[in-house]
Amino acid sequence: MYDIFIKTHFSSGHHLRDYPGNCEFPHGHNWHVTVTVRAEELDEIGMGIDFKVLKKEVNKIVDHLDHKNLNDLEAFSRINPSSENIARYIFEQLQPILHDERYRLHAVTVYETDNAGLTYYGSGPHA
Repeated sequence: MYDIFIKTHFSSGHHLRDYPGNCEFPHGHNWHVTVTVRAEELDEIGMGIDFKVLKKEVNKIVDHLDHKNLNDLEAFSRINPSSENIARYIFEQLQPILHDERYRLHAVTVYETDNAGLTYYGSGPHA
């Protein structure tokens, strides 16, 4: 079994509705994201998934978040753009794309700061 990952980042602003503290006010982060795909087998040239393919698909999603006010995006119009919800959003966007007979999306890790973050593994039978 192989866990193949890429790291990327994006910058955006947000605020947390109904939060009892400073995060209730607009502020920004330089978010760091790690996306991990788990491969059970390798292809004929010895790869689980090509890094180029993984980067391309992840960048499509991350580019949509970069330099935006996350609260203004449809995905976060009803839920707070917390680190948890951002990780789940990225995972749910990538899950149908990063899935075939050899590999599947395993996890999305979002770092709000260098020292604080979380990992989302999805839910359901394919998690």
